[in-house]
Amino acid sequence: MRLKDKVAIITGAAAGMGAATARLFAREGAKLLLTDIDDKDGPAVAADIVRTNGDARFEKHDVSKEADWQRVVDAALAAYGRIDILINNAGISGSIPDKLDIEMWDRQFSINARGNFLGLRAVIPVMQKQKAGAIVNISSISGVVGQEYVHMGYNAAKGAVRTMTKAAAVQYAPEGIRVNSVHPGILPPMRTSKLTADPAMREKMVRAVPMRRAGEVDEVAYANLFLASDEASYITGVELMVDGGYTAM
Repeated sequence: MRLKDKVAIITGAAAGMGAATARLFAREGAKLLLTDIDDKDGPAVAADIVRTNGDARFEKHDVSKEADWQRVVDAALAAYGRIDILINNAGISGSIPDKLDIEMWDRQFSINARGNFLGLRAVIPVMQKQKAGAIVNISSISGVVGQEYVHMGYNAAKGAVRTMTKAAAVQYAPEGIRVNSVHPGILPPMRTSKLTADPAMREKMVRAVPMRRAGEVDEVAYANLFLASDEASYITGVELMVDGGYTAM
């Protein structure tokens, strides 16, 4: 098992990439603290893992709130005594018709950027005491290139995650903490998606992918697994594209 007895916090674990990552990590032997704002599907994912002899707990969690992060870290330490891995996955889509909407800009930075930073801020002190840890921040191809179908706040927030990752990697590498980012491409629509959930728009998006298909959430989960595992012990500060070649063009 690639994560045997490792303790991992996975945010946004109620569905999509977060749930796929949780199930994969459980199969690889990790002990999981799963979090999400969704306190219906989130506990169900944890319960499914427990039913298959995995070890998982759930905490309701708004990643934009510092107090929620402290509660999650305290819960992980109370249950398992350490935190080896953080998958900063929780986020919202930016595919809305009004691309100049100021409320969307603020929400993007509150959840997609601030939420990631608060995760780093809460978990890094624990990992410093352990002299070890692996953090994976979920960014996006939208953090690298612009697109016509998302609010620019989404691009900006995901770009912030990209460079925040590199800064944290450099600053905390001497203490044994690795920080990397994963950049998913065209995947199944998020629960918060609007424009990108439209079939005609999705067909156009997929035509721009060299592999001519959308990705699967499990393909992102396996990227997370590699970067979280000891197999990536000399890898920090990288941005791993899971995009079918989209950003290679």
